[in-house]
Amino acid sequence: MLFWLLILGLMTYWLLQRGVAQITRTPVWLLWLVMMTPAFIWGTWIWIYDQKPIPAGLVIIPFIVCPCLYWFLVQWGRLSPPSPESDIATPTKPILPLETPSLPRLLDQQEEEILRSCFPWKVFPLHNIEYRLQAVICRGQLRSNPDLAYQTIRDNIKAKFSDRFLIVFQQDLTDKPFFVLVLNPDQEKADNSLQVEPLTRPILALCLFLITLFTTTVSGVEMANISLDAWQDNPSLLLAGLPYSMALMAILGINESAQYLTARWYKIKATLPYFIPIPFWLGTFGAFFQIRSPFPHRKALFDVSIAGPWAGFMISLPLLIWGLSQSTVVTFDPKISGFLNFESLHPSFSFLLTVLSKLTLGTALTSEHAIHLHPVAIAGYLGLIITAFNLIPIGQLDGGHIVHAMFGQKTSLIIGQVARFSILILALINSEFLILAILLFLFPLQQDELALNDVSELDDIRDIIGFITLGLLLLIILPMPSVIAQWLNY
Repeated sequence: MLFWLLILGLMTYWLLQRGVAQITRTPVWLLWLVMMTPAFIWGTWIWIYDQKPIPAGLVIIPFIVCPCLYWFLVQWGRLSPPSPESDIATPTKPILPLETPSLPRLLDQQEEEILRSCFPWKVFPLHNIEYRLQAVICRGQLRSNPDLAYQTIRDNIKAKFSDRFLIVFQQDLTDKPFFVLVLNPDQEKADNSLQVEPLTRPILALCLFLITLFTTTVSGVEMANISLDAWQDNPSLLLAGLPYSMALMAILGINESAQYLTARWYKIKATLPYFIPIPFWLGTFGAFFQIRSPFPHRKALFDVSIAGPWAGFMISLPLLIWGLSQSTVVTFDPKISGFLNFESLHPSFSFLLTVLSKLTLGTALTSEHAIHLHPVAIAGYLGLIITAFNLIPIGQLDGGHIVHAMFGQKTSLIIGQVARFSILILALINSEFLILAILLFLFPLQQDELALNDVSELDDIRDIIGFITLGLLLLIILPMPSVIAQWLNY
């Protein structure tokens, strides 16, 4: 528990320092303390009373009071009103008229007339133009297919203004579409002769890969019950950790590489995938890559977001099945069993894991038994957990991007909030999910990766794939129903 509180505390502080610290004078440590108070209270209860359920009042009161206090402290120390750019990037906020007429306009009178000519009457007749610090908002009426409207107006503006602007197509609270012209950061850097940060760093990626290969191998050696002194005296024993290391890195690498390659297919700028090594526990905190240019449309956002979880799942599944076949069945002890206890894992908390375990281990596995996982099974199981976590439909997670692409940003915010409370309810039933529930409430519902054309909807095939993907998430995180457990003789 102390380990998870440490990780949660570090992540919380990093999120606050990266985001909220830029808009408020309130000390970050105070905001951090308020946000971590529920975790401290619940963690202390679990530490003292072990398996005893947390009282409902102790769950609900901090959960309500601390977010309200956090919001008050942020508003109390806010540096200035929200920037105009934030209004543009977030269609769920009303865009107010310009309050400071003296702000410099991005277009002079002649350029504004040229801009008006870029909006054909039969496609998107322009009603009015509003100016912001770094953008121009064009409001009108959509009279054609959203794809056609965006392509037509984007091409017209590019023909008149070259690469000066990024053209964004979004919807406001009332679902009325509008265009935004945002200064192109790449063009500004080129005009000012600024040095552009290298997009790919292959040497860094290779070094992180090799370091992570070593740290995960050491973790695999520990899972094989080989002591530190033993493998230091005989380095050849490190080979025993390679099955776990190679399986886990294959899952993580394929997951990120699938998204990276899909992004490059759509000509989206992205960094190489980077592994995150840690010298203890699992040997790695995963892998990541960064998107450095906007998604052209919601189809690209959907395809990039869905590629990773499915690729990771498809490699995790056979590794998990093979690893389960090499695992052993042990007597179930509820005092030591947990979803991260690989020596005594009771699979009933996951419908999919229970089915796979039962089909692989057969009659040897019953509800009175747990599984001592083989190192390869541990890697496949972690791949299953990573897939489920990424598919949670909240904010920056792949699941958040998927529901945004399927339903639009406004609806995705509602789905994200429902998902948060659903995980919280699940945590009240199973306290092992408590850290996850807290972590998800620290994730912002708002996304940074908005598509340039955020109005055009997905086709039917992508919608079907999206629903199947969300179904996969439910199969992983929902417990085994008793009716099916009886049918499987579990």
